[in-house]
Amino acid sequence: MEIKEERSSEEARQFFPSSQLDSVGEPQFTSIQRIANEPKLEFSLACKDLVAAGRDRKLSAFVQVSVAHPAEPVVTRHSSTEIVEGTKDPLFLTGVTFPPEYPIYEETKIKLTVYDVKDKSQDTVRTSVLPDHKEPRADVGRSFLGCATFRVGDLVKSKEQQLTLTLRTSDGGKTVGTIEVNLMKMGELDEGETDHITADTQDQKCALVRECTATEGIGGKDNLPSLNAVLRNPVCKLYRFPTADNKWMRIREQMAETTLSFHVPKELINLHIMEDMRRNQELKDLGELAPHWDNMRRSVIAHCDQMLSMYQDTLAELGKHTGSSFKSSCSKGEKTLEFIPVNLHLQRMHVHSPRLKDALYDVITVGAPAAHFQGFKNGGLRKLLSKFEAERRNTGYQCIYYSPENTAKAKEVLSNISHLQPLISSHADLLLSSASQRSPDSLKNSLKMLSEKTELFVHTFKDQLVRSALLALYTARPGCVLKKAAVPRGSAEEGADAQHQDHPSQMKRQDSIPHHSEYDEEEWDRVWANVAKSLNCLIAMVDRLLEKDNTSMKEGENEPPAEDGKVLHTGGDWHEQLYPLVITLKDCMAEVVTRARQSMAFVLLQELACGLPQCLMLTLRRDIVFSQALAGLVCGFVIKLHTGLHDQGFLQQLHTVGLLVQYEGLLSTYSEEAGMLEDMAVGISDLQKVMFKVIEAKSEDFLPIITGRREHYVIEVQLPAKMFELLPQEIKEGKLLHTYPVLFNVGINEQQTLAERFGDTTLQENINQENLELLKEYYKLFTEKMPPDCLPHFQEQNDLKGLLESLHQNIQAKKRKNVEIMWLAATICRKLNGVRFTCCKSAKDRTSMAVTLEQCSILRDEHQLHKDFFIRALDCMRREGCRIENVLKNVKCRKYAFNMIQLMAFPKHYRPPEGTYGKADT
Repeated sequence: MEIKEERSSEEARQFFPSSQLDSVGEPQFTSIQRIANEPKLEFSLACKDLVAAGRDRKLSAFVQVSVAHPAEPVVTRHSSTEIVEGTKDPLFLTGVTFPPEYPIYEETKIKLTVYDVKDKSQDTVRTSVLPDHKEPRADVGRSFLGCATFRVGDLVKSKEQQLTLTLRTSDGGKTVGTIEVNLMKMGELDEGETDHITADTQDQKCALVRECTATEGIGGKDNLPSLNAVLRNPVCKLYRFPTADNKWMRIREQMAETTLSFHVPKELINLHIMEDMRRNQELKDLGELAPHWDNMRRSVIAHCDQMLSMYQDTLAELGKHTGSSFKSSCSKGEKTLEFIPVNLHLQRMHVHSPRLKDALYDVITVGAPAAHFQGFKNGGLRKLLSKFEAERRNTGYQCIYYSPENTAKAKEVLSNISHLQPLISSHADLLLSSASQRSPDSLKNSLKMLSEKTELFVHTFKDQLVRSALLALYTARPGCVLKKAAVPRGSAEEGADAQHQDHPSQMKRQDSIPHHSEYDEEEWDRVWANVAKSLNCLIAMVDRLLEKDNTSMKEGENEPPAEDGKVLHTGGDWHEQLYPLVITLKDCMAEVVTRARQSMAFVLLQELACGLPQCLMLTLRRDIVFSQALAGLVCGFVIKLHTGLHDQGFLQQLHTVGLLVQYEGLLSTYSEEAGMLEDMAVGISDLQKVMFKVIEAKSEDFLPIITGRREHYVIEVQLPAKMFELLPQEIKEGKLLHTYPVLFNVGINEQQTLAERFGDTTLQENINQENLELLKEYYKLFTEKMPPDCLPHFQEQNDLKGLLESLHQNIQAKKRKNVEIMWLAATICRKLNGVRFTCCKSAKDRTSMAVTLEQCSILRDEHQLHKDFFIRALDCMRREGCRIENVLKNVKCRKYAFNMIQLMAFPKHYRPPEGTYGKADT
């Protein structure tokens, strides 16, 4: 055994016998051998022959587990089992687990205290937070039966890896039964003798089987991927459930928060700041404008500077944040945290069942992406954006209307300019460098790269929008008007038609300006065409230089052809020949960039001026919602990538088709939650424009890197070298990976009842129908590009087409609280290797009901959970599992925020067990 030393206080020294102190008086503790990332210790419990305090009722027992640390004189509560009703021989399905970082040693003592619960609704000590050392009052709905204590070393070293302990009353006298402690190890079920234990359940008895395992040290193989860079503060729970053939399956439920909750929003806000600073500078660089337009520009810049300052302040406040990596539900409305997702966690279920392969099931749980601080008085983004666009069309003469598609195109052109111009300059410089070295191969490669980027550059400006925006900008200059109608020829887009025909007041204003010259509409075509001509001249010169070089090699350097000698001069100085052409190319490109940048900035000026200040407030709201949605998406992608690194079918699907991301929404369509759903729908839709790229990490910092601009972000996910090598060549070469987010929402609470009977459910119906079409599109892509054998094996007998048809029928049925939609969508997602999300307002209460129901349904349908134990397994997970710990993290109380009247409106399987809900006394 490994020896590990720890310093302790004087009080702790008195806790140990002198034999445990080393030569300098410091205690030595024996660590437990284990495998990295595996829990240090896991065991299950069962009682026999419990004696009730009174004979007037049957026992309802549970075990409270406490730990006496070797270096501390106090006993701390660690966990509890579920309550088993109506039997003196309870077998507990909830196990006890100690995580990898837990300070437990062979000398650690564990105290097991058995209680009889008289009234579950009054057992408040299980749902409230007390100091670890404080004992509960006697009148809290339970009575003490007995307790027993054992050393961890005794359990680990026992021959059969089990202990049978006598339960005694507090004075140590009377015997009230026995308790059996069995060491558990995930993935180690040996075929040996079995002990048949009969456990009484509510109305029946069921023979359960415990498989005996060989004597081994605690631990197990490392089944979980290394995600230390993004996951924090894991919570682990252990269960053992019977299968249909009376065997044990073992389930480890895990939950962890993620550093991405803050990392992604901070990266995103930083990009927003840089993008907005560039835009403000572009507006200032528009040059001299007529008074009307100049006043408009000043107003826009003033408002933009205010918003920029707000983003900078938010980033500064987030930079000060320390401590927890998640935002609690109580902080939903905090302004400084509005970009942070609410209660973002990974929920994982690891299943080991006899004769079946181990399986992992992941769900990302997060509060619905929504702008809680801004509120929902006027609805959410879906309604606000539609209303704003309708109002922009009727702005009058003050500005020119450009459609959302045109403003998006303007942003794309500006982005391409910023990206391509420095690349072209760089490749042109490399071309000159190759010419100086007289390296033919290098010259060819440099020319190839320069040609490709320049052709992209020229193609960017072959757009009617640039032409029409240049004309509009010309008319906004002081003293410049057109003699003829200012409608660009061949205009096919709405903005060009609307510029003057829809605004007679504007035309009148422009005609009153003194005329200087007529605008030449063909000038722009000549300007950007000069870039292509300059490139062609450069290509021709390189071809002549290389041809000359080849001729010289064949005929000898001393006998050059006379006419070529005149062109290339004696010695043929490549750099000297190419330099003037490169300068010409750069000059032509600079002229194009100046004009195009100003014209596109003018389009953005119109967009902003037409809707101040609503335009900027909507942009802010959309940024907030997108930030929350993106943090969850990045978390889901990273975890899915890690778990699928050895699945070649999944990796092929990832780069060939893309990743399906399915969101399960539980929001109602009534009151404020309708606004949240509108925000959420837009935020998830915006994720369609996000792409991922996997790169090899060059340092120990594995956090994702975000690049790009609004509506076009690339997330670079970093992997260590050994993991990166497992990827297909396409992904290693930097292929961009697409995501396909879909949202299905079914309200389940009492507010949804009101919406169905007295309100409107059209929003939910439209969202589900729209996303069904998106899901069908992804399935079509999948079937066209992927072989059939790439489907997950655990459900390959099911027909995806049938599931999609069933989903379609359920959405069309418009049935009230039709949770079948949720189950079908989730099943399709898992079959298509997708990432699962579950969301409600705060991912705390309804989400917990949905996630635990999904986990138990998977155990029943895929791992043969005994049908008589479905409800009991569900209650175990809800009463003692990770989700009640999530409630505790958020509101400092182990109670779901439901009341009896609310739960009457919930679908049956979404109701928590008695005693786990009520008013949270925080």
